[in-house]
Amino acid sequence: MSLFKNKFIIALPLIVIAVIFVFSLAMIPSINPAPHNLPIAIVNEDQGLTIPKVNMGETMVSNIQSAASANSVGEPPMKWIEVSSEEEVRAGLDNQKYYTALVIPKDFSEKLASLTTPDPSSPRIQIYVNQGMNASASSMAEQMLNQAVHDVNNKMRTELLATFDQQGAAISTKQAAALASPIDCVVIHVNATGTHSANGNSPILMFQPLWMASLIGSVIFLLVKNKSNYANHNERLRANIVQVLWGMVMALAAGFSFTWFAKSWGVDISHFADTALFLTIAYLAFFLMISAVFSWVGLKGMIIFVLLLFLGAPLLSFAPELLSSFYRDWILSWLPMRFMVEGLRELFFFGQGFRLNHPTMVLIWIGTCGLLVLLTSAFKHSRKPEQKKEVEIAHNP
Repeated sequence: MSLFKNKFIIALPLIVIAVIFVFSLAMIPSINPAPHNLPIAIVNEDQGLTIPKVNMGETMVSNIQSAASANSVGEPPMKWIEVSSEEEVRAGLDNQKYYTALVIPKDFSEKLASLTTPDPSSPRIQIYVNQGMNASASSMAEQMLNQAVHDVNNKMRTELLATFDQQGAAISTKQAAALASPIDCVVIHVNATGTHSANGNSPILMFQPLWMASLIGSVIFLLVKNKSNYANHNERLRANIVQVLWGMVMALAAGFSFTWFAKSWGVDISHFADTALFLTIAYLAFFLMISAVFSWVGLKGMIIFVLLLFLGAPLLSFAPELLSSFYRDWILSWLPMRFMVEGLRELFFFGQGFRLNHPTMVLIWIGTCGLLVLLTSAFKHSRKPEQKKEVEIAHNP
């Protein structure tokens, strides 16, 4: 058959395998995400006992660290960070330094010693869970920390029962109730994601519509410009300037309309104007970046941004500590859409209004670089005017 004379038809099976291989790479991070060095803060305010001289808070910290890392192979699942006070750890949670935090109170040793007395009082520790930083990673860290506390509770219960057995003393009802849970653990969620945030994934869900809108806008501009015959560099530069100015109008339309749509669909958006302004900057940054690539390589650049969409989108839902070093360092670290997601997290879950934070500044730099590359493309060599002159000479000798 004549079809099989075409080399692309013959190569189709190999092309299909190559496409499946490339896009299947997006599955790898989701198959078995495992934590590596999740930053966990520990505050030990325990003042200890004078007689006997002992600090059970330090023992508690050591036991929890051992229990949490008992079954780890290679990199530990948690990275323990000692913090001096509860106020400091609350500030660190708001600044997205820790996924969870463990706070041991001043009277920890005193109350733990009371468990062997007729009037026992269980010491209370606090676990802070930073939901807004990343709901999945924070939940995973909370589970591991709770399990570590549970293991320490079992160990202390066994030791206390052995102490009662050595003393030959009867256990009162009050003591038995205290021994059921020697350490009382209270979990406090901070920077909560709320009930209208797709379990904390609303920033990720909002990336795809904005990305596709910026991609389609860039494609339409490219097609329209390709149909125009610009006689010189100045005409191409003017066309590029018009594209930038109209892109700003499109960005405003995209940012404010998308914020309104998302709020109408039920997304909890407490800072409407700030969110709309941030999305405006994100759209313009993506539009200028994509347009800059198109201005030099044409529609062939589409494959770059399609790959970024399909390979990058699955990574955005994972905390960096849940990814392998390859995906964390070589893919996630430079994904442009990551900064949009991080900026929306701060707006949605950390109660911060629009400001020139790290995600916003990176998006501005992406847009600035895209702007410069787009404008300089007006001065690249083009054969279209030459071809047009040749045609005119041929028809008008």
